[in-house]
Amino acid sequence: MPDTLIWTGSYTADAGGNGAGIGALLARPDGSLEALGLAAACESPSFLAVHPALPVVYAVHEHAQTVSAYRRTGSGIALEPLGEAWTAGAAACHVAVDPQGRFLVVDCWGDGQVLLYELDASGAIASRRAAEPSQDPYDAGRPSRAHAALTLQDGRIMTTDLGHDLLRLWDYVPGEGLRHTQDVVLPMDSGPRHLVQHPGGTVFVVTEYSIEVAAVRAGADGRFELAAMGPAGAAEASDGDAAAEIALSPDGRHAYVGVRGSNRICTMRISDGRAGDGRAGDGGTRLEPVADTPSGGDWPRHHLVREGWLHVAHERSNDVVTFRLDPESGLPAGPAGRLETGSPTALIVGGSA
Repeated sequence: MPDTLIWTGSYTADAGGNGAGIGALLARPDGSLEALGLAAACESPSFLAVHPALPVVYAVHEHAQTVSAYRRTGSGIALEPLGEAWTAGAAACHVAVDPQGRFLVVDCWGDGQVLLYELDASGAIASRRAAEPSQDPYDAGRPSRAHAALTLQDGRIMTTDLGHDLLRLWDYVPGEGLRHTQDVVLPMDSGPRHLVQHPGGTVFVVTEYSIEVAAVRAGADGRFELAAMGPAGAAEASDGDAAAEIALSPDGRHAYVGVRGSNRICTMRISDGRAGDGRAGDGGTRLEPVADTPSGGDWPRHHLVREGWLHVAHERSNDVVTFRLDPESGLPAGPAGRLETGSPTALIVGGSA
């Protein structure tokens, strides 16, 4: 099994952080991590994405309100700018790449913008288009807070809006941008943040404010509906808690939710919704909290599940803590290691090292 390259996002001095830009880690099959150094010096690349076929990394610079493409040069870790930085929106906090490498979607927490950037054959950004703005379904006068995007198995794009408690569905129209097709409304003040899609089709969404996971899935007509919603952790949320990331195990049997404040990783078991005697249940995929594990640091902002290991990036304690995952229970054991790095905010696999 080869070593794996992991790119790290960070908060830098412009955001009061201790990072220096985009970093690189070497992840070995035994779970150990080695810092390879700084790949690109830049301001607060708080979230990253990797082109599916080219040696190109994309970063949103949250406080500079831009998005940039970086090209890997040679066999080392160095990243050089691929074209100029493009204007994004206020507090641009997430970038996602189309699995076919046609476009990026950038979500902006500060002003609620969802932005589409088309890519050229080299992976460089070629155009920018703003999507239709969100409307508060509760008519409560709250600001829109777009936060994350995911390309679904059927090619549609789903984005989250923390401020409006919405999941928004889009079609990509080449040369035109994103065409809004549907909204799924979640309970008021739940705060949908990040999302993943299970191989069975259900999309799981972690809610930052209510510390829950929502399960949504498409019906026969292709429209998504909220199927279930429940607590992310085995323990109740504490004052000051804020859920961050959700990730699935490679076999699809477990999900992991990071909770800042109480600083824990919540392990959840995934079932197919069948009754105990084997009869079909609700026909969907459900999550059940199993146990909570201390994350090993302060403010677990992002985490990565990789080949039997869980790597947790702690923004405030300036480290990445590694846990071994039990293959049967799915529970983290350890910590098995700790690597110091400045204000890490994202861990993104970049391929074989």
